[in-house]
Amino acid sequence: MPAPSGFDFVVRGDDVVIRHHGVTATVLRGARARDFLTEIESGDTQLLMARLTGNYRRGNERTARQHPRNAR
Repeated sequence: MPAPSGFDFVVRGDDVVIRHHGVTATVLRGARARDFLTEIESGDTQLLMARLTGNYRRGNERTARQHPRNAR
């Protein structure tokens, strides 16, 4: 499974704007923004941003697409 990519973030005042390929995916405010800023120091930032936006693959998309029930 490839690692998530294309995410970046911008801190605007107390808010954190997470973008995916230049498009705003989510805005974190308050405690979630502070937690995010502390978590990025110790982990994989791309994976963390993918997890927070819900935009990450689970590894079974190709298998499901090839199943006979899903044939078009």
